[in-house]
Amino acid sequence: MLRESSDRFDWVYIYLVSGKDLVLEAQAGDEETEHVRIPIGQGICGSAAKQGETIVVPDVNKDPRYLMCFASTRSDIVVPIKGRNGVLGEINIDSSRLSAFNQRDKEILEGAASLLANYLEGRKFEYHDSSTL
Repeated sequence: MLRESSDRFDWVYIYLVSGKDLVLEAQAGDEETEHVRIPIGQGICGSAAKQGETIVVPDVNKDPRYLMCFASTRSDIVVPIKGRNGVLGEINIDSSRLSAFNQRDKEILEGAASLLANYLEGRKFEYHDSSTL
């Protein structure tokens, strides 16, 4: 649904925290990513999970943290899924357009992350607080 909500959302990934890693749980895009497990603290995804804050990258070629999935990716947004006791996972969206993500996108995705957190915590999701890593 997220991918279909915008023509700028080319690849959408949901990662969940498992130990000291983010593990890919769902994806939507024309190709599959090779990044199925990302250590917390590594890359833009791992940085967002460690910090517990949304990261918007207007141009991935100018950010040394970027772990390339596809050569056509130009911008990235990573939104942590934050539960009561820490980060449960994150939403990662890549776009083939430069500066593809705006404040409204950030707000909508943070709202979606909040809904996912409520869902995961309601299912007694097991995770490790990434702030202790």
